Amino acid sequence: MFPWLWIWAPQLHYPWSGSVAQRIEPDTNWFFDAIPAQAGNGGIEKKAFEVASYGRQLGLITEVLIDLAKADTTLSAEATTSLERLKSIRSEIEKIKVTDTDSLVREIENAFGRLQSSNPSEFARLRQRLGQTLTETVAGPQSLKKLPGPSRAASPD
Repeated sequence: MFPWLWIWAPQLHYPWSGSVAQRIEPDTNWFFDAIPAQAGNGGIEKKAFEVASYGRQLGLITEVLIDLAKADTTLSAEATTSLERLKSIRSEIEKIKVTDTDSLVREIENAFGRLQSSNPSEFARLRQRLGQTLTETVAGPQSLKKLPGPSRAASPD
């Protein structure tokens, strides 16, 4: 009605008042957005990372480099020192992988033990499913992706 009255209608914003609009979807591109533009294309880096992680790429390069260095006996002292350091780093990474795998195996064993003691019928069903899956495909971690979703039919318990 009277547009000039807005002067006498101030907007006060106290704590916990005012606009509450915010983005809540997770930002999953933080790693690739951190690649500076002059260093390369973030989109291409992301696609390359989906093919092989940086760790996998570096692991392959390390294996080839160490094998090539074994064949070459005319390394400088500096290169020999760097090669020994690279071998040491590789062995430390292998120790980490073994420790992580051992930890995962213990967690799985503990989970199976808890399931067996708390719900024997569900444990038997899971054991049967895993046994079938492991005998059908022993092709590595991808074989577990073939597990069907859990069937939650009414049980006679």
